[in-house]
Amino acid sequence: MIPVLDWQRFAGGTDRAGFVGDLGRACRHTGFFLLSGHGVAQALIDDVFAQADAFFALPPEAKAPLDIRRNPHNRGWVATGSESLDETSGQMDRKEAFNIGLDLPADDPRVLAGEPFRGVNVWPDLPGFRDTMLTYYDAVRALGVALHGAFEQELGLEPGFFAPQFSAPMATLRVLHYPPAAGGIGAGAHSDYGSVTLLLTDGVAGLQVKPRGGDWVDVPHVPGAFVVNIGDCLMRWTNDIYISTPHRVLPPQRQRRSIAFFLDPDPDSVIAALPGTGAAKYPPITGADYLRARLDATYRPEPSA
Repeated sequence: MIPVLDWQRFAGGTDRAGFVGDLGRACRHTGFFLLSGHGVAQALIDDVFAQADAFFALPPEAKAPLDIRRNPHNRGWVATGSESLDETSGQMDRKEAFNIGLDLPADDPRVLAGEPFRGVNVWPDLPGFRDTMLTYYDAVRALGVALHGAFEQELGLEPGFFAPQFSAPMATLRVLHYPPAAGGIGAGAHSDYGSVTLLLTDGVAGLQVKPRGGDWVDVPHVPGAFVVNIGDCLMRWTNDIYISTPHRVLPPQRQRRSIAFFLDPDPDSVIAALPGTGAAKYPPITGADYLRARLDATYRPEPSA
């Protein structure tokens, strides 16, 4: 149901056609696959987990100035109980997170102009945190953009079709911490907002996916492999040829940690039905407008003083 695909079959050129065929079946039927052979160093992955652990171990008062509800650009600390991914459940997620976006200086013209999702990152006062996170961000961003080259081939698009749409993407690196819990929900049932998500976990169970017409099933853990899933934006872009599948995280019996990378297109990219996909099922929308609409439904407003 959720295949393991070796990226080297495509990137190394050993079996590009076979990889693309397997990729297409996964994207069209379950929207999930595992990706091995990706080339992101395990030492870097270990460092990201260690830095995330150090951040989540800080007391709340040290994290509060970084609260994402004070930031209009989807950056910063997500406190436990401030997010509800399942908008219909009435339950707040039992998880904590920290979001990092495209790293821009305060004097960048896009920041000064107030363009959507073009803000500066906020950082905790932890040695090595910023450098580690940005090194990982760059590595997985490159992988995610390269993966769109395989999507192009599978969808019959011209090579390089997607590249201009991801020149400065609204990509978000999110490190997550799920404390042990006997009830509630770790992360409510939802589909991801962007084009594609690349996720690493520490192996603790909890992630489940709900295929169309089926029941919830556990996503297998393959050490070192990314869990990759199609997001709503790419489903809309492909005119529903690729599917974005609901998934959730059950409350873990012991601490659970994960590293998610959400690759959204550039803010001004126009998401419209791709060539060759038939009559458009959705009106065109910019990447920024689509992401803002989804985020506004997820977060509670910042509490008044």
